[in-house]
Amino acid sequence: MKLRLLTPGPTPVPEETLLELARPMIYHRTPEFRQLLAEVLKDLQYVYCTKNPVIPLTSSGTGAMEAALASVCPPGSKVICLIAGKFGERWRSICQALSIEAISVTVPYGQAVTADQLAQALKDHPGAMAVCSTLSETSTGVAHDIAAFGKLVAATPAVLLVDAISGLGVMECRTDDWNVDICVTGSQKSLMMPPGLAFLAVGDKAWKLIDKNPNPRAFYFDLKKAKKSLESTGDTPFTIANTLIRAMKVSLKRIKDEGLENIQARQARNAAAARAGFLALGMEIFPTPPNNALTVGKMPAGVDSSAVLKLLETKYGMKLANGQDNMKGKIIRLAHMGYIDQFDIIAALSGLELVFGEMGHFSEPGKAVAAAQRIWAQAVKTGG
Repeated sequence: MKLRLLTPGPTPVPEETLLELARPMIYHRTPEFRQLLAEVLKDLQYVYCTKNPVIPLTSSGTGAMEAALASVCPPGSKVICLIAGKFGERWRSICQALSIEAISVTVPYGQAVTADQLAQALKDHPGAMAVCSTLSETSTGVAHDIAAFGKLVAATPAVLLVDAISGLGVMECRTDDWNVDICVTGSQKSLMMPPGLAFLAVGDKAWKLIDKNPNPRAFYFDLKKAKKSLESTGDTPFTIANTLIRAMKVSLKRIKDEGLENIQARQARNAAAARAGFLALGMEIFPTPPNNALTVGKMPAGVDSSAVLKLLETKYGMKLANGQDNMKGKIIRLAHMGYIDQFDIIAALSGLELVFGEMGHFSEPGKAVAAAQRIWAQAVKTGG
């Protein structure tokens, strides 16, 4: 049975990238590797839409989130956390671990924090050093208006920190134009890589605060230390996952060859098709507004997503994601990012049709697939 990984991270890795990972181990403290690292960080500036330096870390995306907060904000400072799901909550949890006061602006799962809510929070807390948000809230599939957030924060002394871990590369994210001061991502989602690398695009406003922070609560995650090493030696202060960096060059070539805007348009079509398929299966689209990195469907009454996903994986080899925490058993999350394409979406919808039927939930064979196909057919017809 062929296994299909369709979760919102990790995601499938292209064959040419996997082959690069199979090559023999190399030593990382060499001129050749420093040149390769420079090329990868330059290519990432293209993905980030930034001229700012990109800092690499051997960690998950959460490590980069911690590095951002630890480097910018001293203990006792105040941060506004925009919380629309589990990963907004993660910003708050990191603040608590670093003895940073977290001001929570919280909306129910499936909804987005609005610009008006942020404006009020900034008015109520003028001393906040930072605002933390998610571009794509991976736990719910909701999208945030980072461009609007950036305009608001830019008019204050605070900096905007954005978790773009599941969104960068599949959703529009104009780091510089949108006044994002630190933008965080990870390797294992739209960048088409295994887990293990994280990156931060850091702007001048953030660097000024980082330079003023005399004793960041970090050793490994000290961004000042990372920047100094890159500027003085072209290298990282600690051992980087060099084989992943080498493979990242291959995946980034694929991104550049297709073009960022083309990728975003293609995955927007896949998102629209997936949503149409979910609706045809009797599910509701859970988030408002939904983003184009993943489709999240709310289960019909009486249907447990945990049981659906277990049968889908064990019998048909398809791995989709369940809800997290209090949403477990209530929603299904299907990714369309990175190396996932329209035929992966068809496979997922076809598998769900079979499982729904076997579980006694009415599902007309082919209905969900046909609904998705109509979206793609219309796009071909209109040249979209």
